[in-house]
Amino acid sequence: MAYKISEECISCGACEAECPQSCISEGDTQYEINADECIDCGSCADVCPAGAIAPEA
Repeated sequence: MAYKISEECISCGACEAECPQSCISEGDTQYEINADECIDCGSCADVCPAGAIAPEA
């Protein structure tokens, strides 16, 4: 189960820098996670100041 970034994303970039798989990139309106490359480590969620990252349901 991959992690997902919600609309609460403030586009700070903290998650992109923390991802060991480099599967997070800046989208048009917020950062996005490539679900095919995500290893479910949760590193991105731990550093998100907005609490915008959670496991995909």
